[in-house]
Parts: sequence; structure tokens; C-alpha cells
Amino acid sequence: MGLKNWPWMKLYFKIKPLLKSAETEKEMATMKEEFARLKEALEKSEARRKELEEKMVSLLQEKNDLQLQVQAEQDNLADAEERCDQLIKNKIQLEAKVKEMTERLEDEEEMNAELTAKKRKLEDECSELKRDIDDLELTLAKVEKEKHATENKVKNLTEEMAGLDEIIAKLTKEKKALQEAHQQALDDLQAEEDKVNTLTKAKVKLEQHVDDLEGSLEQEKKVRMDLERAKRKLEGDLKLTQESIMDLENDKQQLDERLKKKDFELNALNARIEDEQALASQLQKKLKELQARIEELEEELEAERTARAKVEKLRSDLTRELEEISERLEEAGGATSVQIEMNKKREAEFQKMRRDLEEATLQHEATAAALRKKHADSVAELGEQIDNLQRVKQKLEKEKSEFKLELDDVTSNMEQIIKAKANLEKMCRTLEDQMNEHRSKAEETQRSVNDLTSQRAKLQTENGELSRQLDEKEALISQLTRGKLTYTQQLEDLKRQLEEEVKAKNALAHALQSARHDCDLLREQYEEETEAKAELQRVLSKANSEVAQWRTKYETDAIQRTEELEEAKKKLAQRLQDAEEAVEAVNAKCSSLEKTKHRLQNEIEDLMVDVERSNAAAAALDKKQRNFDKILAEWKQKYEESQSELESSQKEARSLSTELFKLKNAYEESLEHLETFKRENKNLQEEISDLTEQLGSSGKTIHELEKVRKQLEAEKLELQSALEEAEASLEHEEGKILRAQLEFNQIKAEIERKLAEKDEEMEQAKRNHLRVVDSLQTSLDAETRSRNEALRVKKKMEGDLNEMEIQLSHANRMAAEAQKQVKSLQSLLKDTQIQLDDSIRANDDLKENIAIVERRNNLLQAELEELRAVVEQTERSRKLAEQELIETSERVQLLHSQNTSLINQKKKMDADLSQLQTEVEEAVQECRNAEEKAKKAITDAAMMAEELKKEQDTSAHLERMKKNMEQTIKDLQHRLDEAEQIALKGGKKQLQKLEARVRELENELEAEQKRNAESVKGMRKSERRIKELTYQTEEDRKNLLRLQDLVDKLQLKVKAYKRQAEEAEEQANTNLSKFRKVQHELDEAEERADIAESQVNKLRAKSRDIGTKKGLNEE
Repeated sequence: MGLKNWPWMKLYFKIKPLLKSAETEKEMATMKEEFARLKEALEKSEARRKELEEKMVSLLQEKNDLQLQVQAEQDNLADAEERCDQLIKNKIQLEAKVKEMTERLEDEEEMNAELTAKKRKLEDECSELKRDIDDLELTLAKVEKEKHATENKVKNLTEEMAGLDEIIAKLTKEKKALQEAHQQALDDLQAEEDKVNTLTKAKVKLEQHVDDLEGSLEQEKKVRMDLERAKRKLEGDLKLTQESIMDLENDKQQLDERLKKKDFELNALNARIEDEQALASQLQKKLKELQARIEELEEELEAERTARAKVEKLRSDLTRELEEISERLEEAGGATSVQIEMNKKREAEFQKMRRDLEEATLQHEATAAALRKKHADSVAELGEQIDNLQRVKQKLEKEKSEFKLELDDVTSNMEQIIKAKANLEKMCRTLEDQMNEHRSKAEETQRSVNDLTSQRAKLQTENGELSRQLDEKEALISQLTRGKLTYTQQLEDLKRQLEEEVKAKNALAHALQSARHDCDLLREQYEEETEAKAELQRVLSKANSEVAQWRTKYETDAIQRTEELEEAKKKLAQRLQDAEEAVEAVNAKCSSLEKTKHRLQNEIEDLMVDVERSNAAAAALDKKQRNFDKILAEWKQKYEESQSELESSQKEARSLSTELFKLKNAYEESLEHLETFKRENKNLQEEISDLTEQLGSSGKTIHELEKVRKQLEAEKLELQSALEEAEASLEHEEGKILRAQLEFNQIKAEIERKLAEKDEEMEQAKRNHLRVVDSLQTSLDAETRSRNEALRVKKKMEGDLNEMEIQLSHANRMAAEAQKQVKSLQSLLKDTQIQLDDSIRANDDLKENIAIVERRNNLLQAELEELRAVVEQTERSRKLAEQELIETSERVQLLHSQNTSLINQKKKMDADLSQLQTEVEEAVQECRNAEEKAKKAITDAAMMAEELKKEQDTSAHLERMKKNMEQTIKDLQHRLDEAEQIALKGGKKQLQKLEARVRELENELEAEQKRNAESVKGMRKSERRIKELTYQTEEDRKNLLRLQDLVDKLQLKVKAYKRQAEEAEEQANTNLSKFRKVQHELDEAEERADIAESQVNKLRAKSRDIGTKKGLNEE
């Protein structure tokens, strides 16, 4: 272009035709040749243009396809945004659930505080039970002391009875001596038989008193045995309560440990969630930056495309202009000047076009360099991002393994919870059966309580009658005290008379020694017989046959003795004839004494009648008292049996309550596990949804998110395995519990068996003791017989040898003994007065005690009525509890059926999840293949860019060569044509290669899009299934919450029943303590009454002895 515009060349062109007009034909030939060449070049350019147009069409198609892909990606982005919105909503819901769970945690902490309070209460109850045990031990010690005191009293009474027997024997001897001196032997024998009968009566009374004492001792033994049993029961209760406290403490420690673990896991999960949120925010930022860079690159591509379009338009314009020039050359074939001008214009235009091309190439090179820099920067940034994503991937894989473990734990826990639920249902059924049994027992106890109340009313009426009889007795005792005063005056008179008679007796002693000797012999024999008879009656009071034998023996002995007495009577008749003269002098005195004697005897008989009446009344009162005591003992036994049944039922109720509490704790733990599993499932679902959003937002992170999803699913499987392990541990613990129950039942059976064996041993010991007693009785009988025979022989020999010596010594002894007896009688009178005063005081104390007992009785009646009201209330509440238990059992059955259906659904969902996992794994593999293909495409694109760079370098080199070789147009045109041909050939090959690669990439993209669509469909299906599962889990949670509310209500009612039962136990304990106090006071009153009776008996015996002595003195 520069040569054409050069002025010398213009001059050359103007002068040349003038100089060389002859060479026009040669120039025309050359021009034709050039025209032919230009035609060929035009044809080549047209062919090239057609090829380029075809390429343009293919590129437009590619552009449309890319636009469609961009629209599909925009749709995916919209779907991802919708998912993000859904995830945000789910996040809000989860936050609300987290708030609910925090509230739940606070409620559980309150429950823990309540449990600690209950623990303290149980410890207080244990301390109270220990105090009660100490009090019982003190009462046992007191009872043993009282028993020893009663035994000592019995020993003292026996010693006093022996002393009284000796005194009675001495008095009877004196009475016999005085009566035999003045009356006949038969009368004396009849009088003695009457006395024997009275003694037998007194003996029977004493034996009855001994039997009563033995019965009281047996009752005390029974009371002691009952107290020991109660002590053992209380010790067993203590052990049970201690074991329950230890179990509660262990449960509390386990709960604390679990709470700590859960808190630690929650903190870890929160930290993980925060890290994941930070990573997600970073990834979102990076995605936004990458999207901005992609948009910039797309804008640059569009700018390059517009530049290419402009260049192509310029090329097309140039071709058109060349065609026009060729046409013009053809039209102006002859006009060289015009052609030269046109050529100049064309050259000028061609030079302008070349300049434009150079400028466009320079701009294109600058844009290409900028794009290369941006591409290199983006590649470096993408490499950094890939490194970061790989790090994140490693972290997610680690978290995935952790989540797998947690999922296994959760699944094992779920299975254990299901098994525990089945076991709980079984336990509930057994508890219902036990509740029915306890109801029947409670009804029986209520009936027994009603019977006790009716019998108590009867006892109260009898108590009133006894109080009246006591008043009558007190009136009799006052009369007896008055009589006592009169007797004391009479005794003083009798003492004076005795002193006078003693003086007379000394004068008559020598005359009556022989008669006294005979009488002494007879009396000794009679005393021996009476002693043997008394011993036999004491030992064999129950054997009537032996009594009959002794009577026959007594009759035979009496016949023999009558013969001996007749002989003695004959001797006495001879002696009496000698002594009648001396007796006549004494008869005057005797007559006066007899008068006084008859008068005193009449008074004594009146007093004896009064005494017998009082004795009869006392005996009747004793019988009534004994019957009352027997009835009281029976009622005590019934009350103790009912109390033992109550205690056993209370123990069973406590054990059941402890079992219910344990079951409740296990159930709450299972609920907590379920809630934790739900939280973890929700967290996992949130993470899955986040991962799906990330998948939708960027195609590059799909592979990583699917890996995370696989990790989460593996974690879910691990949690399921952990759940199964937890369920196995629950089953193991339940087996331990069942083993413990079996061992407890075995121990209980062994204890019962041992108790039965001990009872049998006691019965055998009793039988052996009775046998030993029988053998001792037989040996005693044999010894008494042999002793009596030896004594008879001995006394006969001594009577033959020492008759006179015995008579003298006997008279002296009688005088000394009479003086001693007078002194002893005086001391006994003083003692009797003291004892009467004591008995009066004791009667006053008894009256006061009876009034106190009546007051306590009234209080006990009021408390019984209150207990009846409480029992009625407890029955009503029990019925309500039974109805609620029935309702809860029905609900539990419904929930069990729902749970089974949910388990089946869970199994189906697990199968679906396994299928989805396989599908996801296939999709992940396809994504990996697609990523590998994308990497290959990226490498191919890099190669293409390098080739483009090489082509641009070659084109720049060619343009430089063109600039250097501007001397001739032909050389330039030839070189340009050659360069264009070379470029066209290389460009065609490269374009063909690029088109083939683009087609392969398009096919791969279509396949990947199809796979992506299938994976999206599968993800949507899985999301739908997950939503359905979440709905089902929410419904299950609601049902579980309802059940928990019901259980809480039932627990509150059970607590109320426990409180009522504890109050009833406290009232029963207070009533028991009051009853025991009253019983203790009654026992003391009985002991005092027994003492008073013994004192009365002593007074009777003394009065009889005094009456006999007076009669003898008067005679």
C-alpha cells in the first residue's frame, strides 16, 4: 500500500504507458495471467468462506447448546435456592426443638432434685427405723427384766407358800392336840377331812394361779417371739431399704455420668456444627467469587466472540470488495488508466483493511494476554480451592467416621430400648397381677378391721362391767378393813386368854402327856398322809385316776387308823377316869371359855361367809379377767397378724414402687436416648440437606457432598450398631435383674424352710420336755411312796423306844412354839396391815389407771374412725388408680402395636435407604468419571489455548514477513496466499480436532446431565422419604410425650398413695405404741391384782388359823 501511494511510483505508472505503449499486449497477457491467478484465489477464498460459514453454523449451535446448559444451571440454582429456604425453615424448627429440649433438660434437672429430696427422706426414714429398732431392743430388755422380776416374785411366793404350809402344819398339829384331848377321834377325823377339803380347794386355787402364771409366762414368751420376729422383719426392711438406697445412688451416678457424656457430646456437636457452618459460609463465599469469575470469563468470551465476528465481517467485506474489483476489472478490460486508478484505490483500501487487521490482531493479542493472565490466576486460585476442599473433605471423612460410630450407638440403643419396652410391659402385667392380689388382701384386712372394731365395742362394754365389779370389790375391801380392826381387838383379847390357858395347860400337861403322845403319833401319820396327798395333787392335779387311787388308799388307811384310835380311846377312857376330877375344876373355866369361843366362832363364821362371798366374787372377776385377757391375747395375735400382713404388703408396695421407679428411670433414659437420636437424626438430615444444597449450588462440590453423605450414612449404620449394643446391654441388665429376683425368691424359700425346720425342732423339744416331765413325775411318785414307807417304819420304831421322852419334850416344845407363833402372828398382823394399806393404794392407782385407759380407749376409737375414713379414701383412690391403670395398659398396648408398625416401617425404610445408598454410590462413581472427563477436557482446552498461542505467533511472524517484503505486490500476494493456505490447512486440522473433542465433550456433558437429573430425581425421592420419616418420628414423639404425661400423672398419684400409706403407717405405729402402753399398764394392773389376791389368800389362811387356835383355846 505504501508503494502504491509513493509519488514516484505514480509518476512511473503515468509515464510507463506512454513509454511502453507497444508492450500493452504483453501487459494484457500478464494481466490475464494475474486475473486467472486471482480467480483461483477467489475460488479458494470462497471455498474457505463456505467452510467458515459451516463452522459458524456449528459454533452457533454450540452457542445455543451452551445457552440451554446455562438455563439448566440457572434452574438448578433456583432449586438450590428453594432448598436453602427450606433448610432455613428446618433450621428455625430445629432451633425451636432445641429450646424444647433445653426446657426438657430443666425439667429433668428438677426431677433429679426431687430424687435427691426423696433420697434424703429415705435416709431420714432409715434413721427413724433404726431409732425404732433401738426402742424395741430397750423394750425387750425391759420385758426381760420384768420377766426376771416376775420369776423372782414367783420364787418368793413359792417360798412364802412353803412357809405358810409349815405354819399351817404346825397350827393343825396344835389344833389336833387340843381337839383330841376333848373330843373323839372320829370327830377329829371328820374335822380334819373338812380341813383337807378346804386345803384341796386352796391347792386347786393355787394350782390355777400357777397355771395362770405359766400362761402369762407363755404369753410373754410369745410376745418376745413376736418382738424378735418384728425385729427380724425390721432388719430385713432396713436391708431392703439400704439396698434400694444403694440402687438409687448407683442409678443417680449412672445418670450423672450419662448427663456429663451427653453434655460433652452436645458441646462437641455444637462445635462441629459451628465449624461446619463456618466452612459452609466460606464455601458459599468461594462459590460466589467463582461465579463472579465465571461471569467475567463469560463476558470476556463474549467480547472475544464479538471481536471474531467483527473480523469475520471485515473479511467478508473484503471478499465482497475483491469480487467487485474483479468484476470492474473485467468490465474495464481495455482501459488501463482506469484500471490503474481503480487498482490504486483498491490498493489504498486494501492497505486500510490491512491496517485494520493489524490493529484488530494487536487488540486480539492484548485481550488474549489478559485472558491468559486471568486464566492463570483463576487456575492458581482453583488449585488453592481444590487443596482447601481436599482438607475439608478429609475433615468431613473423619466426622463421617465419628457419625457412623454415633449412629451405630444410637441404633443399638434403640434396639435395647425396644427390648426394655417389651420387658417393661411384662413387668407391668406382673405388677397388675400383684396389685389385684394386694386388693384382695386389703379387702380382707378391712373386714378384719371391722371385726376388730365390733369386738372392741364388746370389750368396752365388758370393761365397764369390770369397772363396776372393781367398785364392788373396793366396797368389800373397805368392809374387810373394818372387820380387820375388830379382829385385831379380838386377837388382843385372845392373847390374854391364851396366857391364862397356858398356865392351866402347864398344870394339865403331865396328865395329858400320854394322850398327847398318842394324838401326836396319829397327827404325824395324818400329816405325812396329807403331805403325800398334797404332793400327789400338786404333781398329778390333772390325773383323776391317780386321785381316786389315793382316795382308796386314804380310806383303807383311815380304817386302820380308826382301829388304832379305838384302842387308844380305850386307854384314854381309863386315863380320863383319873383325870375327870381335875377336869371338873377346869370345866368352869372351860365353860366360860367355850362361851367366848362359841361367840367368836359365830363371828368368825359370819366373817368367813363374807370372805367366801368376796372370794367367790374375786374368783368370778378373775375368770372374767382371764377371759378378757384371753380375748385380748387373741385380738393381739389377730392385730399382730394383720399388722404383719400390712407390713408385708407395705414391703411389697415399697418394692413395687422401687421397681416402678427403676422402670420409670429406664423409661426416661430410653426417652432421652430417643430424643438424642432424634436430635442427631435431625442434625444429620440438616447436614444432608446442606450437602444437597451445596450439590445443587455447584457441580464441582457434588462429589465431596456425596462422600459426606456416604460418611453420614455409614455413621448412621454405626449408630444403629451402637443402638443394638445398648439394647444387648439392656437385655443383659434385665437378665441380671431377673437372676437377682430368682435368687431373692430362693433365699426367701430357704428362710421359710429354715423357719419351718426350727418350728419342727421346737415342737420336738416340747414333746421331749413333756416326756421328761412325765418320767420325772413317775420317778417322784415312786420316791414319795418309798419315802412314806421308810418314814412309817422309822416312826414306829422311834415311837416304841422314846414315847415318854417325846411326850416331855413335846410339851416343852409346844409351849415354846406357842409363844413363837404368838410373836409371828403379831408380826404377820403388822405385815397384813401394811399389805392391806398397799392394796388400798394399789386399788386407787388401778382406778386412776382404768380412767386413763378409758380415755385412751376413747382416743383409740376416734383414731380408728379416722383410720376408717382414711381407708375409705385410699380405696377410692385405689379404684381410680385401677381404672387409670387399665386405661394406661390399653394405651400401652396401642402404642406397642404402633411401635411394631413403626419398626416394620423402619425396616422398610432401612431397605430403601440401602437401595438409595447403592444408587448414591453409583451416582458418585458417575460423578467421579465426569470429573475425570472434565479434567481431561480442561487439559484439552489448555492444549487448545497453547495451540492458539502458537498460531497467533505464526500469524504475527507472517505479518512481519509481509511488512519486510513490501517491495513487490506479487511476492507479497504469493507469500500471503501461501501463508493463508498453510494457515487454512493447519486451522482446518486443528478445527477438526477441536470439533471432535467438542462433540465428545458434548456427549459426555449430555450423559453427565442425564446422570445428574437421575441423581436429582433420586435425591428428591429420598428427600420425600426423609420428610415422611420425619413426620412419622414427630407423630411418635407426640405419642411418647402423651405417654410420658400419663406416666407422670400416674407417678404423682402413686406418690399421693405412698404419702397416704405412710400417714396410715404412722397412725398405725402411734396406735400400736398406745396399745402397747395400755397393754403394759394392764399387765402391771394384773400383777398388782395378783399380788392383792395372794395377800387376801394369806389373810384368809391367817384368819382360819386364828379361828382354829381360838377354838382350841376355848376347848
